[in-house]
Amino acid sequence: MSALVLACGNATDTGRPATLTERDGLDWRELPATPGRADVDPLLKAANGARIVVFGTDADLAAVVLRVMRLELLAEVAVGFVPTDPTASAVPVLWGLPRDRERLAAVAVAGEIDAFPLIRDDAGGVLVGLGVIDQPQGVAYCDDTTALRGRARRIEVTPDPDGGAGLVVRVVRGGLFGRRVTTVAGRAFQIGCVRTHLIRDGVVKDAAKWTWYRHTEDLRIARGVV
Repeated sequence: MSALVLACGNATDTGRPATLTERDGLDWRELPATPGRADVDPLLKAANGARIVVFGTDADLAAVVLRVMRLELLAEVAVGFVPTDPTASAVPVLWGLPRDRERLAAVAVAGEIDAFPLIRDDAGGVLVGLGVIDQPQGVAYCDDTTALRGRARRIEVTPDPDGGAGLVVRVVRGGLFGRRVTTVAGRAFQIGCVRTHLIRDGVVKDAAKWTWYRHTEDLRIARGVV
């Protein structure tokens, strides 16, 4: 088995890229959206270190990566990603994936493996793409740097695509015509604020305190040339 393909949620409704149907050695499994421990763990344990290809949303990818981390398989398992809607995913740009859907699928299945920062949070989850804090009012830090004191339009947090210390924070202030962006990078980000919406890889929740930080091990991702 060259790769275990996990098609999550309504992924099959979008149509499989030909690369995911024509290659030999692919084990195709259909899972619910944002699959959990009972869905993913038995498959990971039986995969014997095979590459995992997630066909779904950023939230689906985060759910699978979380299980890889929880099972302590980060050093053994490489992860490829084929978003069902590349235009709605933050991951292709961060990972430097091709825009063409078939080439993207080919990279996920057979591309070279690179280390990439794995970002965790203090609620037991991971961030693989984009985290957004909407209309924050409070104080936020990136390592020892004050990223925000007061109000902002939003704060965006992503893994650092260049490696670096771990994550990149963009604080967006002002309106449509007076937009100002401050960018800082570091290993950890934390905020205390008036309760507001927080979006983690497309999943919305309410929060007044939050922390993202780099895990001690990197995620191994498929993004190199085929």
